[in-house]
Amino acid sequence: MTPMARTALTVTMVFAFATQAAGLQTQARDTTAGYPIRDPAVVAQCSSCHAQDSTGRLSRISFLRKTPEGWETSIRRMATLNGAQLDPAGARAALRYLANEQGLAPEEARPGFFEAERRVIEYTYQADRRTEDTCRACHSMGRVITQRRTRDEWGFLVAMHRGFYPDVDFQSFRRSGPRPDTGNALHPMEVAIAHLSKVFPLTTPEWTAWKATMRPARVAGTWLLTGTEPGRGRFFGSFTVTPVGGTDDEFTTDAEWTYARTGQRMARQGRAMIYTGYQWRGRSSAAGSQQAWREVMLVEPGWQSMSGRWFTGEYDEFGMDVTLMRTGANPVVTGVYPQAMRAGGPAGELRIHGANLPQALDAAAIDLGPGVRVERVVSATPTAATLLVSAQSGARVGSRDLFVAGASMRGAVVVYDSISRIRVTPAAGMARVGGENFPKQFQQFDAHAWNDGADGKPDTPDDLDLGPIDVTWSLEEYGVTFDDDDVRFVGAIDATGLFTPAADGPNPGRRGSRNNVGDVWVVATHRSAGTTPKTWNARAHLLVTVPLYTRWEPWRIER
Repeated sequence: MTPMARTALTVTMVFAFATQAAGLQTQARDTTAGYPIRDPAVVAQCSSCHAQDSTGRLSRISFLRKTPEGWETSIRRMATLNGAQLDPAGARAALRYLANEQGLAPEEARPGFFEAERRVIEYTYQADRRTEDTCRACHSMGRVITQRRTRDEWGFLVAMHRGFYPDVDFQSFRRSGPRPDTGNALHPMEVAIAHLSKVFPLTTPEWTAWKATMRPARVAGTWLLTGTEPGRGRFFGSFTVTPVGGTDDEFTTDAEWTYARTGQRMARQGRAMIYTGYQWRGRSSAAGSQQAWREVMLVEPGWQSMSGRWFTGEYDEFGMDVTLMRTGANPVVTGVYPQAMRAGGPAGELRIHGANLPQALDAAAIDLGPGVRVERVVSATPTAATLLVSAQSGARVGSRDLFVAGASMRGAVVVYDSISRIRVTPAAGMARVGGENFPKQFQQFDAHAWNDGADGKPDTPDDLDLGPIDVTWSLEEYGVTFDDDDVRFVGAIDATGLFTPAADGPNPGRRGSRNNVGDVWVVATHRSAGTTPKTWNARAHLLVTVPLYTRWEPWRIER
């Protein structure tokens, strides 16, 4: 017997034991709940293990709904651990069918969309903290709240966890110690099953309504591309979507954009598919590059905009927020750079980005609000106009709406009288040492200037973000442990604010041959120009910790 076969047999036996221990039924049964599987290929590929009842429903499969990523995980697990015979084309076809027929409505997917986008965020599941404590010991709640199941299926999911990962009983699934005095003898996993089956049932009004109107999204054409990439700032460009012949949900893409601060130009080509009528999933790469970026976006109702995140598959922390807007015949403004101007300061260039802007642009036709004067139009093209502008001395501090050629943008620019402070984001970051046997995890920092607004107080609603600012980056010791010299060992930060952790240890050059982990301050320093320069400092906490030794992906079980 091969190692993979032994692993699959062991997991199957443990799963069966855990299921029986939970008091769950395992036999196939006729039922009117669930969804019939009508694709012959899926039935042929899956029915050898998943029994089909008289209504065309397959055990397990017909009684859950998930995102494309959720179905992909299930298919991978079936192929690697349970011996399902699926070639790549068959796996893709099964994923396509299941994600379309048993996916999520937009309202259901949106709260946990950060899971598909691979965002590192602080998310708190407010509906039931006990359920959150049970599930988040190993993965984010985003993986949980982007599923819909029957009560039995929520129970089977718990049993599967206990079979694959027996340690979960001691980590969070079962209570330890004697029966609590409250008289509630339920284990945490039983509390979670009861809650999840009530809040995230298989059938919902949202899914019923979406299925009635669901159709392939018509997204072919040219879109305006805007977004922000940590470390590089705002960018503006275009995104062309071309249908793949013979399909109504597959596309090729061409993206071009320019970073506003540096003028660096980028171009990528890719391929994408839209699942469930609105879930964009794509991959793209630059010419000559072997590194593909993943594209995860939502097509908004009306098919006039899309938004989401593009990121590298190798390092989820590298990515950018993107927004796409469909172009038409009318002028559109997507943003300006820079986003702030100082009252009484010298005139400077301001660049307007958009589409269908007039090339014969008159300065008098541009309105940037009270106290802001457009001196002249330096240059103009259909996608960008460069202006020479100034903010009058004594102009009221605050944001200004922009009107140009029939287009407008709310709060396009900010007028300020002084920099009150600078801020480093994120305020608390995390990186992981690695490089020898496990990959490193990097951390990108940014620095923005802020004005405290009319009330002169920081962190109040009238504060004004003045945009990214040039700073000098450095690391300082964080005094959590006496004389540990973390700043010498944890890694280095470059001129763009990207922290690269050191190699994993042990390090014989460090006292006690410790690993290269620890806590440091990330410090940003900005110095103004002029005869009387002023200096601003800000800092953020950075935790540099151990590698991610285990990823909860069943197909990696033998690695």
